[in-house]
Amino acid sequence: MRLLILLLPLACLYGPLSATILHTGHGQRYADITAAAKTAVPGDTILVHNGAYRGDQSLQGLQGAPGKWIYIIAEKSGAVLFEGGNTAWRGSDLAYLHIEGFVFAGQKGNGLNLDDGGTYTSPAHHIVLQHCTFRDMAATGNNDLLKLSGVDDLTIVHCTFLNGSPGGSGIDMVGCHNGLIRQCRFENMGANAVQMKGGSSNIRIEACMFRNAGSRAINLGGSTGLAFFRPANATWEAADLKVYSNVFIGSDVPVAFVGCIRSEVVNNTIYKPGRWAIRILQENRDTTRFVKCGDNIFRNNIVCIDEQVRTVCSIGPGTAAESFTFSNNLWVHTGNGAWSGPSLPAPEAGGLVGKDPLFRNAEEGDFRIEDGSAAAGAGFGVRDPERDYGGNLFGRMRSIGAFEVNE
Repeated sequence: MRLLILLLPLACLYGPLSATILHTGHGQRYADITAAAKTAVPGDTILVHNGAYRGDQSLQGLQGAPGKWIYIIAEKSGAVLFEGGNTAWRGSDLAYLHIEGFVFAGQKGNGLNLDDGGTYTSPAHHIVLQHCTFRDMAATGNNDLLKLSGVDDLTIVHCTFLNGSPGGSGIDMVGCHNGLIRQCRFENMGANAVQMKGGSSNIRIEACMFRNAGSRAINLGGSTGLAFFRPANATWEAADLKVYSNVFIGSDVPVAFVGCIRSEVVNNTIYKPGRWAIRILQENRDTTRFVKCGDNIFRNNIVCIDEQVRTVCSIGPGTAAESFTFSNNLWVHTGNGAWSGPSLPAPEAGGLVGKDPLFRNAEEGDFRIEDGSAAAGAGFGVRDPERDYGGNLFGRMRSIGAFEVNE
């Protein structure tokens, strides 16, 4: 009965499950993920029983089909740990795969590594990661908790990323497309919490918490070697990225636009960053191929800084920062009531400076606002995001920041 309750919601979401459940783990028919993955066919469920297991497992070529996803599920969410190894799991050319309930910890290379096997025209695709925890990288370099290369149609929801490598990312995406990262938590990251580069596009990050989430919490773009772009002829590092209804606490800079175009950061709350609130950079200097970082939007955000910040918006050479759109942001300096506001590369319409957003309890991480807040009803009318950080619908006269006023 317990197993039926566990699997029934997945059947409703992704289609009928086959009758084959591959019991995996200590004392089971399949000793580990690698063995079960070699046997699984579309519609099967790999059920991993509670316990701790070694890393370096292989999902090579594991593919479900439309309406017949393959599920890899922990018997109890959070009670199945894959510890150590160079990677916890590695898989290439995966498709229609749902992974849920696991903890990955202590890897020396990358926590989980999913890719297209180097066949850039045939990406891994339709992958769901849900209720997983990635933590405690046993490395200090460019090592990522979740490494994704050439993965399309990806959903990451209700996942937690803790204690990343000082030089790595929570999620590193190279040439990934059509993705959703929603209601995840990132804390104590290294270089980045989420990085999307190498031709990545159409990725949405929504309703996530970023607490001290790296030097650049979100890197919209980056710097990628030419051989790794997907598509190979991309003229930008990233395009059409959406950052909606998130909360950022700390980090050197919460949001960096780095060689990206047509991307937008809307209805977020940024609280006490360490050095800057925004960076606009162009790290790939090949001007014959790559367009300048530009045509991006920063709108309806609350930006609350203190004495740590000297420059709100840092602009590097070779960008088209003047093409950015800034509107309806609320800017406040907690230690300087006479602060005149940020110096931005383009005029801002509808911005507010020095107005108290009246957070309920910012020091305790509660950034909800009340009717009397200057942010209430002061946002620019946009279609997306439809919902705030807490899942509530934004009003017709939407508020600024990650939270709508309680009705």
